[in-house]
Amino acid sequence: MEHLRLGVNIDHVATVRNARGGDYPDPIRAAKLAEEAGADGITAHLREDRRHITDDDIERLVEALTVPLNFEMAATDEMQAIALRHRPHAVCLVPEKREERTTEGGLEVAQDENRLAHFIAPLRDAGCRVSIFIAADQRQIEAANRIGAQVIELHTGAYCDAHSEGRFDARDTELERLQDMSRFAHGLGLEVHAGHGLTYETVAPVAAFREVRELNIGHFLVGEAIFRGLEPSIKEMRRLMDEARSD
Repeated sequence: MEHLRLGVNIDHVATVRNARGGDYPDPIRAAKLAEEAGADGITAHLREDRRHITDDDIERLVEALTVPLNFEMAATDEMQAIALRHRPHAVCLVPEKREERTTEGGLEVAQDENRLAHFIAPLRDAGCRVSIFIAADQRQIEAANRIGAQVIELHTGAYCDAHSEGRFDARDTELERLQDMSRFAHGLGLEVHAGHGLTYETVAPVAAFREVRELNIGHFLVGEAIFRGLEPSIKEMRRLMDEARSD
């Protein structure tokens, strides 16, 4: 059985730190605890407005981690330069708007193919695996494949929102779409990841998709850590993922 990787997003440890200033709690400490708890990688999103993760955080993560760093970023010249300086294991391109609370949807690739193809070429040449965070939409997946992305990460937010709001028909429709598009992307030769909004209640159906190789989960785990601690929270997520995969 192929191992399903868990990437732990530490952004919101930095959110708590920044709410008061200073250097506590330290997201790098959280990343190291996540490693010890069984995380296969660490995800961090350096936003244009630096609302949580900072440039110094990225620099320290590159130095401290023994598991891969997945560097989430917008497709801007500033972020490209930072990625090329640090050369993380993976770069995941995400849409970004200043007014949003969190990433609200997938990147629009199909209408921006030429620019994005030229944007990711230097990143690939530098040895970074390029991932694109997109909706479970065939048109966007085809475009991501054409521009040379090696990985896509499917946005699971609509599925998770429908579940939490009790819209179970919509939830099941979204889940079916995620499964269909996972298979489609895998058939094109893309590596398939998924994430956004996943919880203990919603992770199992997505973890069961054989085509999905990695789940990236952050906000829920940081929130759950308040009640049970970070290591137990991650270990429980790991258990649920493994159980779903074995079933």
